[in-house]
Amino acid sequence: MGNHGPLYRLHETAIRTLYAQVKERANSTAELLPGTPGSLVKRAGTGHEYWYRSYYPAPSRRSEQFVGTVGNAAAYEAMQGRIAHSEWTTKQVAALAKFGYRVADKVVASVLVELHNRGAFKAGMVVVGSLAYSSWLNEYGAVAAQPKTQEPLELTRRQTLKLASKTSLLAMLQATQLPFAEMPGGSRKKPATALMLSGGGMRVELFAPGPILGEIVFVPELEWHALAIPFYDYLLEGSRDAGILAGGHCVPAMLPDVTRMIWFKLYASTRHGRDLASAEKDLAIAATLAAILVETDGVLLRESYREAPRVLRNAAHAQLPRLERLLAEHPRARDEFRKLR
Repeated sequence: MGNHGPLYRLHETAIRTLYAQVKERANSTAELLPGTPGSLVKRAGTGHEYWYRSYYPAPSRRSEQFVGTVGNAAAYEAMQGRIAHSEWTTKQVAALAKFGYRVADKVVASVLVELHNRGAFKAGMVVVGSLAYSSWLNEYGAVAAQPKTQEPLELTRRQTLKLASKTSLLAMLQATQLPFAEMPGGSRKKPATALMLSGGGMRVELFAPGPILGEIVFVPELEWHALAIPFYDYLLEGSRDAGILAGGHCVPAMLPDVTRMIWFKLYASTRHGRDLASAEKDLAIAATLAAILVETDGVLLRESYREAPRVLRNAAHAQLPRLERLLAEHPRARDEFRKLR
């Protein structure tokens, strides 16, 4: 690797403040409206008139949600308030996207809203992968290089999810009114661990902690299988509340702790074999998050380093020369890694 410029830059304070306002309002909303904000329409039937919310749960698909009878003023006003909140959020998220915040697409939004409304994140489900990284950048108000290709939505959990009602992962995703189905390639000997929109497109992948990489683990509360990833138990411990921008929504969700992401990504960067592009990506993610933490929060990496499993610490040492080159414009973060012994 040659010389590198700064790994990130910060948004202006006013823009970061707008994000904080959007996230605060999202956190105060018990249940998010799926799809577009929509509008209230009156329908007649069986001798009575009813209010429905007419909206698009996904592009090119219109749906209606029952609100109440025309005489139910409380239900009408409550839905009007929810629509107004959704319209405000959609407008602010669009503004944040123009300023450079990362916003996942409407299909991802449909899935995340459904999971949020079912209490999956409060029950212990965690978003990992590229979306977790871009969401932490948003949380810190940082702009950094990220993959431009569509990445799968990666979900996991450390312990059994304590969901209010038992339902399968497939049923949850199909409740979005999108045609999700089992990823082709599953069999009795090797069941599917991913779902995909019919006709191709977005994938949703499920992972779980496990000592053997790629081993298939059954997740009973989701009636689905997951791919095992070593050290995911470490990565997921102490996961944090955060917001994820997607479609016109800000969805309250759970993300892995940033310091644990740093050590896990350093470890992952040594496990890709000949896949140099993936190794470089994981290394850059670790370096960028470390630079942001050290420079904006004054976080010392030493304590989290001591808590990391020995294998992860060894990986960090193995990558130190490459890290130092990546962190050439971030001397405080570079010095933090140099102090690790």
